[in-house]
Amino acid sequence: MRLIFATVALAAACTLAAPPAVAIASQATPQAPPRADAPPPGTAVPDGAFTAGQVQKWFEAFTVLQAQEALNLSESQYGRFVTRLKALQDTRRQHQQARNRILADIRRLTNPNATSADEATITERLKALRDEDDRAAGEVRKAYDAIDETLDVRQQGRFRLFEERMEQQKVELLMRARQNARGAAKGR
Repeated sequence: MRLIFATVALAAACTLAAPPAVAIASQATPQAPPRADAPPPGTAVPDGAFTAGQVQKWFEAFTVLQAQEALNLSESQYGRFVTRLKALQDTRRQHQQARNRILADIRRLTNPNATSADEATITERLKALRDEDDRAAGEVRKAYDAIDETLDVRQQGRFRLFEERMEQQKVELLMRARQNARGAAKGR
């Protein structure tokens, strides 16, 4: 039942939310921080579409449900694993949001049309970016250690492969959503 709900939710999100799905892809890259005029995460956008944050959360829920089967988790492992996997997902999301904010500052400060480029401020933001990346790397490592505590060695290996497969599926879905959005734009 949980798998059916997650599959339906993910399919609906990918079908109905082509522009927001593209926004997820842009959030995953350091070159494109979220737009200032984007609606806050978790709010619906006009015409029944979904925000990038909603689609991301649905994909994360789908990942959690798929993990139980892919890793062959026992009932006793599942609860602890899910809690720790969600902590890893939250850590990654928070880091990406902080990183995107810093990159937006750097973009604004280095814009060729900017009236003045304060080198001290740019230097400070670059240091903040390095610090954020270092902090995130440590937190992600701790989150993986916590997950590994719930899994045997075979499951740990399968989890790394599972994550890679899920990332590939996400990229494929985003590419299809982008193609659908382009097709819809041409049809207008």
